[in-house]
Amino acid sequence: MKQQKDSGAVKWLLIVISAAFLIVMLILPLIYVLITAFREGIQPFLAAVTDTYALKSIQLTLEATILAVLTNTIFGLFAAWCITKFHFRGKKIISTLIDLPLTVSPIIAGLIFVLTYGRQSILYPYLKSLHISIIYAVPGIVMATIFVTFPFISRELIPVLTAQGTDEEEAAALMGAGGWTIFRRVTFPHIKWAFLYGIVLCSARAMGEFGAVSVLSGHLRGKTNTMPLYIELLYQGYDFTGAFAISSILVVMAIIILILRSILEYRGKKSEE
Repeated sequence: MKQQKDSGAVKWLLIVISAAFLIVMLILPLIYVLITAFREGIQPFLAAVTDTYALKSIQLTLEATILAVLTNTIFGLFAAWCITKFHFRGKKIISTLIDLPLTVSPIIAGLIFVLTYGRQSILYPYLKSLHISIIYAVPGIVMATIFVTFPFISRELIPVLTAQGTDEEEAAALMGAGGWTIFRRVTFPHIKWAFLYGIVLCSARAMGEFGAVSVLSGHLRGKTNTMPLYIELLYQGYDFTGAFAISSILVVMAIIILILRSILEYRGKKSEE
């Protein structure tokens, strides 16, 4: 009986500590963002989010996110399929390299691209002859976003594909099913929730990327400023209403992504039961 009381006290203590931590570190900052965004009224808020440069930053963020997610969806699916379904030399090296963006600082990632495609690179004369601009241009922003986000989808798929094994696929192949039919009817139903979950995580990370994009963008207003960079620009210019207004859009996007993630987690658990 005493042990049950002790465990109950510990449980409530942990709940209180967790709740206090979440309130201080998460809920209060989010509330402050929304309060500051609307502090001067709805008209200044609307003026800030409909400003030409603000709309261009939103557009660039969405473009970079969509391109990064599409690229990483294809790469993540192929990489996960390759690592889990085939045996070959160098598999562990590929698996390790997939995790590299998770261990490398985004600032370092940006510098890597500058060294690879900048003026001092051996590739620069060829890029210039083809009229391709990467540094301080949109392609560089997209490449940086792809780099920092490409592990998310593959890392969600690899454990599921590993647990699935190959028995069902081998049985379908013996029955005469083609590769596409096997993937569509056998493999994908097992991984679809992990696949969608990875896309959601990749999208969230892509929208909020700052470090690598900051190095490569050049901070050209209206051209290479994504939403996080534009928020920093407004904040440094003491335009707090504008900065927090754009921040509130990112907060809303994050909440939507959080809801989608929760739905996918719930659907994934239901499908496993």
